[in-house]
Amino acid sequence: MKHFSCALSGHRALPEDFDVSALKEKLEELILAGCNEFYCGMAEGFDLTALKCLFELKEKYSLSVEACIPFRGQERHFKEEAKAFYREALPLCDRQTEISPEYGAGCYHMRNRYMVDSADMLLAYCTKKRGGTYYTVCYALETQKEVVFFP
Repeated sequence: MKHFSCALSGHRALPEDFDVSALKEKLEELILAGCNEFYCGMAEGFDLTALKCLFELKEKYSLSVEACIPFRGQERHFKEEAKAFYREALPLCDRQTEISPEYGAGCYHMRNRYMVDSADMLLAYCTKKRGGTYYTVCYALETQKEVVFFP
């Protein structure tokens, strides 16, 4: 089986009826198809939700997760629950890549380009034609990466 890698990108605000079990099933489907490496942007919402799913799947499958951090202290303004999970999850990731030591214009875009450039494909939860996830989808398509949309 040919192995491949996947970047994850999605909105920070998830709807009340966001289907976490369907996301976990989609991630497991990718793993069973040969994906053994994931790049996570570590943002609130979709990123951290996908990371929780990946940690559960790591109990069953051999895979690695790289935390792609746009700047040190990214989690400072997260809601308390997300902040706590972020701080607990960061050391559990197999690798950590910090794009910038501090917040600066363009650091999120640099993080998103890094993930797309590093991965073979992108799994995106993108429901709007604006914002960072939409930018990331457009960049992935421009660079001829496969983009799989969730759901």
